[in-house]
Amino acid sequence: MAENNNRSELGEEPQVTVEVAYAKPDDYRILAVEVKEGTSVLDAARQSGMQSFFSEIDWDAVKLGIFGKAVIRPAEQVVREGDRIEIYRPLIADPKEVRKKRAEKAKLKKEAAVS
Repeated sequence: MAENNNRSELGEEPQVTVEVAYAKPDDYRILAVEVKEGTSVLDAARQSGMQSFFSEIDWDAVKLGIFGKAVIRPAEQVVREGDRIEIYRPLIADPKEVRKKRAEKAKLKKEAAVS
C-alpha cells in the first residue's frame, strides 16, 4: 500500500497487480500483470498479453470471471489488488444436455444389469 502512495507522490499512477488465467484441455497460462488502479476487468485481461499465447481469444465475445465467479459487465467492473481474472472458453456442448444423456445412459446400464 505504501508503494502505491509513494508512486502517487512521484507523479506516477497507482498500480495494482492481478493474475489473468486461461486454460485449454492441453495447455494453460496464468500471467501476472500490473495495471493502473481503476482498470476494468476486460482491459486488464487484454493488457495481460494472453492473446499472444492463445490467438483464439475473441475479446468482443469473451466471458470473464474473478475467482470462479462470472463478471457480468467486465468493461465496467474495476479490478482489485490480487484478483485472478479467468478467461472462459465458449462451451462446446450444453451442460444440461450432457447430464441428461449421462443419466439416460446410466439408467439403461442399470436396467441391463438387472435383466
